[in-house]
Amino acid sequence: MTKLLLKARAVLALGLPSVVRAASYRLGVKLALNPVRRLEGAAPKGPFFQAKRGDSPPVSTTTQWVSFALLFGRWNYRISDLPPDWLGNPLTGKRVPDPTRNWWQIPDFDPAVGDIKLIWELSRFDWVIAFAQQVRNGDPTARARLNHWLSDWCANNPPYRGPNWKCGQEASIRVMHLAMAAVILGEVQMPLAGLKELLLRHLHRIAPTIKYAVAQDNNHGTSEAAALFIGGSWLEHVGVGRAAAWRKTGEKWLEDRASKLIGVNGSFSQYSLNYHRVMLDTFSIAEVWRLHLRLPAFSQRLRDRLQLATNWLYQMIDRDSGDGPNVGANDGARLLQLSDSDYRDFRPSVQLAMAIHMNRLAYGKDGHWNDALHWLGIPLPSDLHPDQASCIADDGGFAILRNKNAMALLRYPRFRYRPSQADALHVDFWVAGENRLRDGGTFSYNTEESWLNYFSGTVSHNTVQFDGKNQMPKVSRFLFGDWLKAERVEWLVEEEGRTSFAAAYRDRSGLSHSRKIQLEARRLSIVDEISGFKKTAVLRWRLSPGDWRLDASRIYNDGHELRVRASMPIVRMEVVEGWESRYYLEKTSLPVLEIEVREPGTLITEYKWE
Repeated sequence: MTKLLLKARAVLALGLPSVVRAASYRLGVKLALNPVRRLEGAAPKGPFFQAKRGDSPPVSTTTQWVSFALLFGRWNYRISDLPPDWLGNPLTGKRVPDPTRNWWQIPDFDPAVGDIKLIWELSRFDWVIAFAQQVRNGDPTARARLNHWLSDWCANNPPYRGPNWKCGQEASIRVMHLAMAAVILGEVQMPLAGLKELLLRHLHRIAPTIKYAVAQDNNHGTSEAAALFIGGSWLEHVGVGRAAAWRKTGEKWLEDRASKLIGVNGSFSQYSLNYHRVMLDTFSIAEVWRLHLRLPAFSQRLRDRLQLATNWLYQMIDRDSGDGPNVGANDGARLLQLSDSDYRDFRPSVQLAMAIHMNRLAYGKDGHWNDALHWLGIPLPSDLHPDQASCIADDGGFAILRNKNAMALLRYPRFRYRPSQADALHVDFWVAGENRLRDGGTFSYNTEESWLNYFSGTVSHNTVQFDGKNQMPKVSRFLFGDWLKAERVEWLVEEEGRTSFAAAYRDRSGLSHSRKIQLEARRLSIVDEISGFKKTAVLRWRLSPGDWRLDASRIYNDGHELRVRASMPIVRMEVVEGWESRYYLEKTSLPVLEIEVREPGTLITEYKWE
């Protein structure tokens, strides 16, 4: 009964409109009431791109998709002129059984295949973008390979059958990448018949399920709205009359999603650095397309929200490395890869978004972060955005404290939408571009239950865990119950070289945790007050990999020192092996300092560096 009550409360927290949309969609597909069940169509035939353009490119071409590609930004995948196996797992070789099934008959989680995202990864058409760059660079073989791979993909993925038609968002990513390739190749105005057919097949798949995408209140809705807007306006532009309805639907939901899912301080509904980038890139692609076709401007409200969302990501990342806190869910997604920058380098996305939404540059010096602007024909603005500073995004529960070359992030619970991780009052800490106190990341959505619980749970964050339990109970694979609510939030205080912030929560059972952080030159202090637990409380500090040495109440390494004091007896203080995932499907070990107490009271942590 308790679990049933938890589920009921979680459903109410999700919001009845979203729950009704999702439930009606699932029922409609199951009973064949949704028109998506009745879709049919022949596989489009090439050629898809003329690819005659061979003028000198404005910048260098990415080296990926020439002889190798980095799947999820991490896993080296060798390629040749021959197309890959679109229906096989590129890391394990396992293939989808009976791939000619209707997409809705294929399960989300099939242990015989593994993570379906590995099947989808090669079909996101990142290579279409890369091959278009190679054509612009004058590669005589790139045109043939581009059309050959697209023809092979169509032949092996007949419309609406097999795993690569299962997800509307995956279809939408293909539409966006096809459109950006056409921009690079100058083939927007007169697309070939094969490309028009390919777009039509995709929009027919996306349109009937857009309300389900919207019901999830995440980047599925933004991606599918963008695809309908881009694909619909493109086909309308070349004389496909019925495409106007798709354009209008896409525009409607782009406006709606920006207004609803982006908060008044710029945070996104998924509370994730990487999903924020996916959302921002999606809107950037839509705006690039709008400018290219000279379509009417989006509303001022949408533009205002995108400016806020752009600034949010700008404030989060390190200027020198482009990396940022590994907070929130991270499935390895990355759109519009037009440079050789690392997956964890967010600067290309920030620079593009700031240029087109704010008419400013985030980074004044030239670098790979400008590549997307050059390839897509976006002029570099002359104005530079103000420097990064301490700030709060209370709509999503993020406080950023800065002092010279140090940044501390406090994550506190402001859940308007479902949280994906039990990370209340997590602290992420950076010094001179190095992540010194770290978040665990995600690892995989389809793995053993123990790893799912580890990476999404409280144990993989720099916070306090009570009685060995997560801060919020899991009610399903991707849903927590009893969402926490912040209380006693003390706003940023900046005075005499110190910046401080505080927040707290008390859960339904009476567990209480308040945390105050203060950042000074060469010192970060964290004060935790805890109470309400029955047996034990464990404070964890997930340290950067290195030769850390534990000595009484402190641990130190290479000019960095962390010391813990307590008002109650410390019954255990030791370094244990922990895990982090900086790239999807990768996990590496790191040292974790655990401090265990069995009485309520105050814990004081001081982190100093030279």
